[in-house]
Amino acid sequence: MKKRFIILIDFSANSVNLLKYAFDWSRQIEVELLLVHQSIILTPALIDIESKRSITEQTNDEELQKLKEFAETYLPPSARVSYYVSESHFELILKELTSELFENLIIVGQKERSLLKNIFIKDFALQVIKNTKETTIAAIPGELTTVSHKRILVAVPEKHPVNILELNHFLDFIDDSSASIKFFHVARPDASTIATEKKLSSLASMFANKFKTSFSIYQGYNLMSEIENIIKNSSEDLLIVQKKPLTFTDEIFMKSDIYDLVLDGQMQLIILP
Repeated sequence: MKKRFIILIDFSANSVNLLKYAFDWSRQIEVELLLVHQSIILTPALIDIESKRSITEQTNDEELQKLKEFAETYLPPSARVSYYVSESHFELILKELTSELFENLIIVGQKERSLLKNIFIKDFALQVIKNTKETTIAAIPGELTTVSHKRILVAVPEKHPVNILELNHFLDFIDDSSASIKFFHVARPDASTIATEKKLSSLASMFANKFKTSFSIYQGYNLMSEIENIIKNSSEDLLIVQKKPLTFTDEIFMKSDIYDLVLDGQMQLIILP
């Protein structure tokens, strides 16, 4: 099955780096780029159906041309690119696209955070993560335009299993024999880690035939500090976290703002469904 990056483009400043990042990755493996844009249709309150349809078609045509010109500006002619523009909500767009016969990864950029506390929960990247069942590459640092997979860090929660199927799916997009994977867990000093160590060891063994693997348990009362020590200041690292079934509030996300770490440490974040 063909591999494809679904790249959500909103023409913001971050979209340029997002496109360069995806293209750099696509040169390492055989993968197609699909640029997706959700158009905003502005129509008068009182308008007939035919007129509204005409305005919608015209707007989509204009946005499609804009999307093509955007890609042509920043990508070489040899890039394998296709385009999709629709006025539909992004959830419907992604549902339609991910039903096609491709192995997909969704790539969504992150906008700058507001200074207002907690305003980030309304960020578009978070909404995509919460409302899709696909593996999502999100919170890519704004200045990052090249891809490295030298070190892959997989955060393993205590109460919920890692989605092995989706982890394998994601790793199929990695073509780097020198890449290493570290499975890690952050536990409180007073917590028993016997079962967790067995889980981490099993995960490391499972992927040892393709990658260099290891595992670690970090203990401390301040989960945020421990995670920061693991992943800080490395643009070449990839952090993979597991989205908790049914909700988006597993322990890491409740007790630490993982997105702060991504922004501050220039870390790439992968969300497994």
